[in-house]
Amino acid sequence: MIKQLRALLLAALASLFAAAAFAAVDINKADQAMLESIKGIGPAMSTRLIGERKKSPFKDWSDLIERVKGVGAGNAGKFSEAGLTVNGAIYAKVDKPETAKTAAKPADSKPAKK
Repeated sequence: MIKQLRALLLAALASLFAAAAFAAVDINKADQAMLESIKGIGPAMSTRLIGERKKSPFKDWSDLIERVKGVGAGNAGKFSEAGLTVNGAIYAKVDKPETAKTAAKPADSKPAKK
């Protein structure tokens, strides 16, 4: 009985630690240490994030990407997967619409020979 209780208690504690490890960190509320707990954010990046946040809070992910040097779509996705949020929102990549230059060309675009 005691062994079962001990195992149950250890399982419960492990669950709590796991939940705390994956807790979301909101960029508009986090201090420097919390930001640096996100994989990929070091002292330089956290300083840039806090500096921009002091000017005005981030509205959304696109605002963050636009204002902070070194944060692009790739890093935003990685930071979000590691637990960073902007006003509670995770990063959802928005594909840019195709332009005439980037639109896919037909497989056979050469004129047929006669």
